[in-house]
Amino acid sequence: MEKRQIQARLIERGSNFRQFALSHGYEVRTVTQVVQRWAGHNKLPRGRLTFQILRDLSRVIGKEVLPGILAESTEQTSAQAV
Repeated sequence: MEKRQIQARLIERGSNFRQFALSHGYEVRTVTQVVQRWAGHNKLPRGRLTFQILRDLSRVIGKEVLPGILAESTEQTSAQAV
């Protein structure tokens, strides 16, 4: 998903990158840098913070920002429950 598509989905929900960052406890600049760097990629990031930002962003907009990012978090959650 490209940066503009992510931004459009946030706007549809009455939000933007700044509001998303502040409501989730992230630095605004960090969120914009992560989206700028990772939007449009097919690989998952290795960094924990980057992964968390993209996962939370995917949950907010209702669509995966990167393919498999929500599946990864679902697998991790179910593995921790066992």
